[in-house]
Amino acid sequence: MKKLAVGRCYAKALLLIGKEDGQAEKYREELDGVARLIDGNQTLDQAINNPLYDAVDRKKLLQAIVGKLNLSKVMSSFLILLYDKGRFDFVSSINELYQKLADELKGIARASLVSATELSSETVEKIRTSLSKKTGKDIILDTKQDPDLIGGIVTRIGDLVLDGSIKTQLLNMRESLKRGESV
Repeated sequence: MKKLAVGRCYAKALLLIGKEDGQAEKYREELDGVARLIDGNQTLDQAINNPLYDAVDRKKLLQAIVGKLNLSKVMSSFLILLYDKGRFDFVSSINELYQKLADELKGIARASLVSATELSSETVEKIRTSLSKKTGKDIILDTKQDPDLIGGIVTRIGDLVLDGSIKTQLLNMRESLKRGESV
């Protein structure tokens, strides 16, 4: 819980800077690149975040990495600030929250679409367009398949879940029958 709250504060602060200087998208790309680099390299993550190593050496390592990545001055300062405040190990959660906030700023919503079988590109586009009309946002759809659904689709946009799967309908029918309701 604490990581989420701390991450949100830093993500919002960076987004505010990005809105002010018009570089929100650049910061999105830079922060995502750094987060992926750290997440993808456990040795590097340990070398920067493990308090058993000397703090001065860890900061020098981070500064060297930041220098090699040719990051903007704002992003470089942001990453060093995270380190100085003892929050660099939150960089992944900050990135995740920043990505969501930057999407909101651009009017984008990310949604997942799970279907029992592969859907045609036309069907996926119709669903995306329909969701876009409902939310008033541009929708980026992540599609997956799950044969356990039997049929139908399940769509998630944030906290909203639209479950039109046959599996769920059968489960609901079973519960109704258990309660003695007519179906």
